[in-house]
Amino acid sequence: MKKHNFYAGPSILPQYTIENTAKAVIDFAGTGLSVMEVSHRSKEFVAVMAEAQQLFKELLNIPEGYSVVFVGGGASTQFAMVPFNLMNKKSAYLNTGAWSKKAIKEAKAFGEVDVVASSEDTTFNYIPKDYVIPTDADYFHITTNNTIYGTEIKHDIDSPIPLVADMSSDIFSRPIDVSKYAIIYGGAQKNLAPAGVTFAIVRNDILGKVERHIPTMLNYQTHIDKESMFNTPPVLPVFAALQTLKWLKANGGISKMHETNVYKAGLLYDEIDRNPMFKGTVTHKEDRSIMNICFVMNDGFEDKEKAFFDYASKRGMIGIKGHRSVGGFRASTYNALPVESVEALVKTMQDFESENK
Repeated sequence: MKKHNFYAGPSILPQYTIENTAKAVIDFAGTGLSVMEVSHRSKEFVAVMAEAQQLFKELLNIPEGYSVVFVGGGASTQFAMVPFNLMNKKSAYLNTGAWSKKAIKEAKAFGEVDVVASSEDTTFNYIPKDYVIPTDADYFHITTNNTIYGTEIKHDIDSPIPLVADMSSDIFSRPIDVSKYAIIYGGAQKNLAPAGVTFAIVRNDILGKVERHIPTMLNYQTHIDKESMFNTPPVLPVFAALQTLKWLKANGGISKMHETNVYKAGLLYDEIDRNPMFKGTVTHKEDRSIMNICFVMNDGFEDKEKAFFDYASKRGMIGIKGHRSVGGFRASTYNALPVESVEALVKTMQDFESENK
């Protein structure tokens, strides 16, 4: 039976990435050594790092004056790294979910945090709209896609102060205007690579403005100056990231990915809206994520939740259980997920309905 991988992260990767990385685990670049054991200072791996940074810039059309770095620690370390590097006295945050809450908590260790708006009072089921970004803050931080709650900011915000975005789960899923951001960061384990590497796109002139001492490893400038080679980088995930970037370019780039992602999400949302046994959890349709589609059993069918999960599992639907904090179901439709997997899930929902009327 074919397995359809809807895990939220670590999650589905292109077969191209998996196959090429598997080959490199045995023999990397004809060296006779595994990519897991070759020196990160070798000319072969230095070339991997350089090409990955170059493709990042090409695919996202990153303008001059920005650097791309690969570091460890996940997006969770970035929650502290951002205020360490940017915050003098005050920062502003939009609270749209569990990850933005964690980022806010870290920032409070460095000064005043202005939470300009929050949807926590309704379990983060929408993106706040009417808020004012304080012009006296050092930066404004957003989380563009919320994996647990299924909401997404789908446009580039016009901010009067430096804009910072956690794009862990929607990077490369849609075109973005990088020039509107001071920093974009994210863990790689959604749309890019296996867990273990974190990317950051940094506008160079945003750095060097804080008065505090920044620990060497938490200073963006350290990694920019050494081209992500200050210490040993996570070589295997970086190599895998390069394969995904190559796959993205070969398959039409970001615009094509976005077109396909909108189509996939539309298929599933249409079924959720049509099928009387299910309902979506995001109240404003314009806020529905195209990466993480969350839904629950509809009123009167709550007792069917386990039955549907078991039914879907037997048909090869993997990873559709909702996050443990909210329950229900979540289908993650990242770039590498084929349309046929979404069609299979829709058919599963339709068959479950017909068999349980």
